[in-house]
Amino acid sequence: MKNLPMDLLRTFTTINDLGGFTQAGDLLGRSQPAISLQIKRLEEMLEVTLFNRVGGLKLTEEGAILYSYARKILEMNDTACSRLSAPALSGSVRLGTPNDFEVSFLPVLLSNFSRAYPDVTLDVHSDVSINLRNAYKKGTFDFVMTMDEYPNHDFSDGDYIVEPLSWAIGPTFSLPNNQPLPLVLYPQGCIYRQHITQALNDANIPWRVLYCSSSLLGIKSAIEAGLGISALSLNTMPKNLIAEQTDGNLPELGKVTIGFNYEKSSLSPAAELLLKHLKRGLIQNKEFSDSM
Repeated sequence: MKNLPMDLLRTFTTINDLGGFTQAGDLLGRSQPAISLQIKRLEEMLEVTLFNRVGGLKLTEEGAILYSYARKILEMNDTACSRLSAPALSGSVRLGTPNDFEVSFLPVLLSNFSRAYPDVTLDVHSDVSINLRNAYKKGTFDFVMTMDEYPNHDFSDGDYIVEPLSWAIGPTFSLPNNQPLPLVLYPQGCIYRQHITQALNDANIPWRVLYCSSSLLGIKSAIEAGLGISALSLNTMPKNLIAEQTDGNLPELGKVTIGFNYEKSSLSPAAELLLKHLKRGLIQNKEFSDSM
């Protein structure tokens, strides 16, 4: 049975996360030839090619499979090391997150954090982004994860990712003839809702709001039932919905930024550590989604 060296897996995932051998070397403190040699060793050990270098650096099919496992292996390793070697950390963190992330990758990240730091209490609240930002300004949260417009947003460099929006359609839905397009939307103030209605108005497509919910579960259930269509970022699209950025009948919806609002000087040690954990998870999740 082969044992995968942790340092090779870390180099491999860092290359993919940062998009290049040189960038990975800069972060890991190794030269570009040393990074290349590590990947060669990993490929020889597994007898596969991990990167396709034609037309840009992309994971091969085997590379994408290894990446999904490598992330989990490194995550477990880092959690164990943090739990055993890090100084005791306690306190509470008040976090606000967009509705979309309450049932996607965020619970996994929060669970990993709680296992590593069991004495930190997490108080997590989900809402539409405009409400989260307003509540943050009033001191309700230590920091918030929100969505904003692209390219005009309110995030600092390194604190956000850019995500395309996609129509979210149920498997049995068909566009109505000579009737307004039925929509399933979040409440007023939702950035998705703004993009949807603006795009349809610009395309002169009549529409009506058939179902409105502040919960992703409610939005998802209504779409699955065929009540109407909506839009989500590709990063949060449920697997059983059909993602269509455009099909000739529906207009493109553009992009949004997903990031964090916080004041570094006011973060507690626990809040600062959670923020770093979520930033890393958000970036890695996007890199993995883009590679598939």
